[in-house]
Amino acid sequence: MSVLLITPPMLQLNASYAATPRLTGWLRARGVAVTQADLSLELALRLFSRRGVEAMARALPRRSASPSVQYFRPRHARYAAAVEAAVQFLQGRAPQHAARILTRRWLPEGPRFAQLEATGARLELTPEEFARHLASLFLDDLADVIRDGVDERFELARYAEHLALAATSFEPLRAALAAPPTLVDRLLAQLTARLVRRVRPTLVGLTVPFPGNLYGALRIAQTIRRLAPHTRIALGGGYVNTELRQIAEPRLFDWVDFVTLDDGEQPLACLVEHLRGRRRAHRLCRTFVREQGRVVFHDAPGAAAPRFRDLPAPSYAGLAPRRYLALLEQPNPMLRLWSDGFWNRLTLAHGCYWRRCAFCDTGLGYIREFAPGTPDRLVDHIEALQAETGVSAFHFVDEAAPPALLAALAGRLLARGVRIRWWANIRFERAFTPDLCHQLARAGCIAVTAGLETAHDRTLRLMHKGVTVAQAARVARACADAGLLVHVYLMYGFPTQTLPETRAGLEVVRRWFAAGWIQSAYWHRFALTAHSAIAREPERYGLRLLPYQTSFALNEIPFVEARAPDWTRIGRVLRKAIFNYMHGVGLDWPVRRWFMETV
Repeated sequence: MSVLLITPPMLQLNASYAATPRLTGWLRARGVAVTQADLSLELALRLFSRRGVEAMARALPRRSASPSVQYFRPRHARYAAAVEAAVQFLQGRAPQHAARILTRRWLPEGPRFAQLEATGARLELTPEEFARHLASLFLDDLADVIRDGVDERFELARYAEHLALAATSFEPLRAALAAPPTLVDRLLAQLTARLVRRVRPTLVGLTVPFPGNLYGALRIAQTIRRLAPHTRIALGGGYVNTELRQIAEPRLFDWVDFVTLDDGEQPLACLVEHLRGRRRAHRLCRTFVREQGRVVFHDAPGAAAPRFRDLPAPSYAGLAPRRYLALLEQPNPMLRLWSDGFWNRLTLAHGCYWRRCAFCDTGLGYIREFAPGTPDRLVDHIEALQAETGVSAFHFVDEAAPPALLAALAGRLLARGVRIRWWANIRFERAFTPDLCHQLARAGCIAVTAGLETAHDRTLRLMHKGVTVAQAARVARACADAGLLVHVYLMYGFPTQTLPETRAGLEVVRRWFAAGWIQSAYWHRFALTAHSAIAREPERYGLRLLPYQTSFALNEIPFVEARAPDWTRIGRVLRKAIFNYMHGVGLDWPVRRWFMETV
């Protein structure tokens, strides 16, 4: 019995996604032979190689209006000659290349380099960091060439995302999978074939955390079906758990055998027993299968799930941190954390301890069912991961890290002398006092992210956020005073939100940037999701749901709101203002100026 767990393209290239290490640790503790592979990274390394760049050049159309393609075509030999050294430099394996990069004559500098003047990166970064920034822009230019001239669905952090976004029908995906493969598809098939021949798995588990991973996962499954028709394939992950909970499309099972929901430990354990002949199909756990042409859901009673606090440490075995790329695409010190260097990813608790926000998917178990870890066991896991990966940087990927647990964890890290760098997502609530923020900093915390959402008290009350703007300001200031970087998530277009409230929210954000309490922020537009409290009571929020039908995925629900502002135009204003604030521009301007210029 051999299990192969795969992360499909495309995801961030600086570190493995958290799913396969967690499941690898679980299966190995149960004595199952398991191999994990990050085909997102492997595909990027194949594309960003001499042979990959030469293949790009051959695959380009004869004519293209793309500035990236036009710049690349006469210089493709220079790109091919430099790309592998640039990748090795970003992997930290060839620091000597920094001097060559800094000459600004070695790497071709395509359209992406135009942003250098706007961001002021040369002034903000050390020479070594600036060299990594230049090398990252070099790869961004190549990614643009792939998108504009080879495969329009390709991006560094997603692949064919549009095929899975709000996918009410499976037909576009089916048609894309039946179409002739692109260069990207062919390389992915080659990587899959090599992996399957080496491992010879009985069961393959494909994690699909986001819509931009589904097409890649099914292309991988397609290759496995062709090469190893007796190998069984399971699909799971965040996208599946959110959008395929009512899957009734039998054609999906031409590519996979099982679709599992929610935490993967128990469904995988049951699948292993099933394939060993020790468990009948009707006794599987939270698993869809196709039987006699119909999709059937099995969830055997009594299949006890492991308690979160009893789970073993994740295992990164087989995923070499030194092969990942430390991309420095943004000079902003907070935004860099998402891509600049390898992070061991660890969850401190299962679910969200607050679990009341009206816009959130609180109807799903991965948020609703809260179960914290224990501080000493978490520190044990941290030490185990340090020893296994040789990396002392951690990203705690909780929905919201509980302040009491963070305080206890910080105390144990300090008491046991465990030195790490870490960051986490929190809520702006009163428990994060100045004393606690300083304790977290002493224990290695370098940054936090948190939801400020609409930055207006009326709408915060309406969404049951449980915080006020004044309270959030106190926490942001306490974090900044402790030396922590702060990123805020923001939302526009929330039901009943008005334009004056949005302007007032932008003013709050401006003041926080000006005071140095936050370093970065991101506005996203409100979306009504099927598993949220608002979807259960739309009339309370002034929404009228539009008719919709789906035979495949279900997540976002279409709606109309009477007398709503033009949120598309307002969104452009907010994003422009935030971009400038993050670069120190316009912090003394009245917020109405942004609206006068753009709306």
